[in-house]
Amino acid sequence: MEPGDGAWATAVVIVLHGGKVRSEQPVRRHNLSYRRMVPIARALHRAGRASGVAVWLVRFRVRGWNAPEHPAVADARWAVAEARRLHPGVPIVLVGHSMGGRTALHAGGEEGVRAVCLLAPWIEPGEPVAQLADRQVFIVHGTADRWTSPEQSFRYAERLRELPAEVARFELPGAGHFMLRRVEDWTGVTRRFVMGVLGVLPQDPQITDAMRAPASHGLRVALGGETR
Repeated sequence: MEPGDGAWATAVVIVLHGGKVRSEQPVRRHNLSYRRMVPIARALHRAGRASGVAVWLVRFRVRGWNAPEHPAVADARWAVAEARRLHPGVPIVLVGHSMGGRTALHAGGEEGVRAVCLLAPWIEPGEPVAQLADRQVFIVHGTADRWTSPEQSFRYAERLRELPAEVARFELPGAGHFMLRRVEDWTGVTRRFVMGVLGVLPQDPQITDAMRAPASHGLRVALGGETR
């Protein structure tokens, strides 16, 4: 499930893990931020393999966001370019958690990217939005997250709604940052969004309705419950 796997694909899903504000340490397979995305990548692989969907779990070179260099963004852009080279013309979806979510939103404007899925994304005020025009953007955030800000992801989604982009944001009541609570919800809703975008599964009606709803409703959808 890393770049280069598979000789043929109808689509490519690129999964991006979390990290730290600053660190030059190389990412190892045993790092929790990387391991946290393995079950999601596997679930996407199981859901899409019969339809030819390739799922790549990218391992960043270093653990840090490391502004202003942003090496994770360079790594994600490299992965997108590899997807275009190996599978020209197929749709690409980015799925990122925490720092990987921030990476996905920065790399989401690359050619070929159709949609981005941001899980508990690390978002700061002033993040760029124009690159995500004409994309589908799906954000999921736990209401009990103390590492990244649910309010910032909501404000970012509001800004995205000003673009010609389809945007929905779901909340997981009581869930924290590390996706340890409500694991099946985190994984299931990610699978439904990604496979719906790619046409492998029917589009999830709750996600579709949220993208069409006014921002006051479609950006604060309680997963498994009513919009609030």
